[in-house]
Amino acid sequence: METTRQLKIARLIQKELAEFLRGNTQITGQGVMISVTQVRISPDLSQARIYISVFPSAKAEETNKNLEDQTKMIRYELGRKIAKQVRIIPELRFYIDDSLDYVARIDELLK
Repeated sequence: METTRQLKIARLIQKELAEFLRGNTQITGQGVMISVTQVRISPDLSQARIYISVFPSAKAEETNKNLEDQTKMIRYELGRKIAKQVRIIPELRFYIDDSLDYVARIDELLK
């Protein structure tokens, strides 16, 4: 069960990270659209698990690798945006959220 503080920080990180990724196509790659679907914060607020959805899904692994390579820079930029609201800028971990692909596959199988 997440606390209210964890949920507030998670929403703040999700909003700011989505804006950052939308504006920086050199990180994500040309022709790739990224959505930050969910952010989970550890109870001590030191780590954030960020779930992203990538379109087209064929470039998901490549995009995730690019994000992992740029994690320090992304964390720095995120820190500049949210430094007034939090004491600790959490470590960022990126994960592919493939729930939309799973739903599409199930829908296709049911047809």
